[in-house]
Amino acid sequence: MSLILGIESSCDETAAAVVEDGFTVRSSVIASQIATHAPHGGVVPELAAREHLKALTPVVTAALEQAGTSLKELDAVAVTQGPGLIPALLVGLNFAKGLAAANNLPLIGVNHFMAHICGAFLDGGAEQLRSPETYPLLALVVSGGHTSLVLIRSDGEASQLGCTIDDAAGEALDKGAKLLGLPYPGGPSIQKAAVSGDPEKYDFPRPLTGAAGKALSRENLYNFSFSGIKTALLYHMKGSAGSDDPQFIADTAACYQRAVVDCLVRKTLRAARDTGARTIVVAGGVACNAELRRLMAEKCPRNVALRIAKPVFCTDNAAMVGGIAWHSFRRKEFSPLNADSFARLPRFVRVPFI
Repeated sequence: MSLILGIESSCDETAAAVVEDGFTVRSSVIASQIATHAPHGGVVPELAAREHLKALTPVVTAALEQAGTSLKELDAVAVTQGPGLIPALLVGLNFAKGLAAANNLPLIGVNHFMAHICGAFLDGGAEQLRSPETYPLLALVVSGGHTSLVLIRSDGEASQLGCTIDDAAGEALDKGAKLLGLPYPGGPSIQKAAVSGDPEKYDFPRPLTGAAGKALSRENLYNFSFSGIKTALLYHMKGSAGSDDPQFIADTAACYQRAVVDCLVRKTLRAARDTGARTIVVAGGVACNAELRRLMAEKCPRNVALRIAKPVFCTDNAAMVGGIAWHSFRRKEFSPLNADSFARLPRFVRVPFI
């Protein structure tokens, strides 16, 4: 048995978790910064870094206590290395370096993007991840910073089929909520407002889906675009006299959410069909969205397995960090103590968890 402490600080969540043998989550503790960033309508990197400094020690202590273990019983320390906000990443990375050095433990730097995919298999997904019948696997990673489709084969070979050419879906939801006068964070606020709305009331565009009757260029076949939907919402709000009407806000939120989700579902299913994917995985913060989960389950072909990350493992968390790190740990692939953080997703050709 191996125990890995995972640490996450890529954005505005300070998290720590203890994961056993890559899949069993012994503890997962998250300190949210919503109250800090809400007045600004978004995450301020410098403020996020300061909050991480305050929260890391108590969060790690709580994770060890919940897991019923101690630093002496750990086998490795894993930490998000990137992509993310550099000021925030550096706090977690340097904290993890200190823990590893002081306790003579190996350090494992983790790719946050890849961790989201692996996180969909925590607590009960080990057999599916290991089965050859699962592949080719198509992963939709959708969050405030990412909207990407990744094809993964049984030998671990991976390729990014498409990504957003402008805004990420999570960002589009956050900005949309701001236009609607809804509180931060925007995704949950729009989902809540949309419950009492009519998703067919207003027509918002579905960019790069071919819905407008215009043929897609080959390079945009699997790419996403959400800036046009945001612009349509801006003009919709400017041209309406009912912006103070709760039902108008509810209907608009429902229609806007449906447009964003529809783009995600259409693109994913098209890519799955074209590549012969046997499994679709949906992960990342936006995977918490109830409309996305419902439509994906409703429209996914019967011959394709669908695995959507549990809500607790969708948003940024450290369990996915400890989980993916185990695959590197068992191959003795460790990071040097001078490892640096990175802001952008690097080009990749393989995933570390197969």
